[in-house]
Amino acid sequence: MAPDMSPLQFIRASCTLVLAPFLTLAVSAVSLIDLLWGRKSELKAQVFPRYWGKILCRLAGVRVRVEGMTNIDPGQTYIFAGNHCSQYDIFSFQGYFPHDFRWIAKKELFRIPIFGQAMHRVGYIPIDRSHGRQAMKSLDEAARRIASGSSVLIFPEGTRSADGTLQEFKTGAVLLAIKAGVPIVPLGFDGSHEVLPKGRLLPRSGEIVIRIGTPISTAHYRAADKQLLASELHAAVAGLLERRPA
Repeated sequence: MAPDMSPLQFIRASCTLVLAPFLTLAVSAVSLIDLLWGRKSELKAQVFPRYWGKILCRLAGVRVRVEGMTNIDPGQTYIFAGNHCSQYDIFSFQGYFPHDFRWIAKKELFRIPIFGQAMHRVGYIPIDRSHGRQAMKSLDEAARRIASGSSVLIFPEGTRSADGTLQEFKTGAVLLAIKAGVPIVPLGFDGSHEVLPKGRLLPRSGEIVIRIGTPISTAHYRAADKQLLASELHAAVAGLLERRPA
């Protein structure tokens, strides 16, 4: 048992770790059944991944709070962009963020039986992370999907921060926002690193606060301005994280 964890939390965390793969498979299967033979609605099927996120948070004793919803329009399409230091960024956002959105995921995940099929059917967007023509083609296709009305969440750091501090933003993520031509919304995930830092298996209980910043218009940006937009977005996310209580 981890020295900083109570026996009860150890049990909760262990159950979360063991049950997560089975829960993911079950939610994928139910989503697929609903889409193929049930209600056949991509929008209504989003309820299943929301339950998935909430269950994984509640199993581990993680509370989630969302601040700043008045900054966004429920009917507007956005690219949400936040810091990334824990798998619980994904679970908390999926379970508790009320705005309709889809995930962008590497194309290899769509080849996983049942899971990949469910991702495709609920409208998740595949992207090629390699370099060259195919990667640019997948970026253009993702931008078209977003522009047509699919809000998404991206993590511009590219990977989880090992120590929880905000890392440099990669320009590929903001290039997607420029190509899509929709506002980009800075997010600050506060508390997720304490719940499950990179390299740790068992989550601690705690609270995650998702702070929503003011949308940044991408209308006046061009592809050549991607570094400028990345810097503006980085400053906005850093400002949200600085709101942490002392």
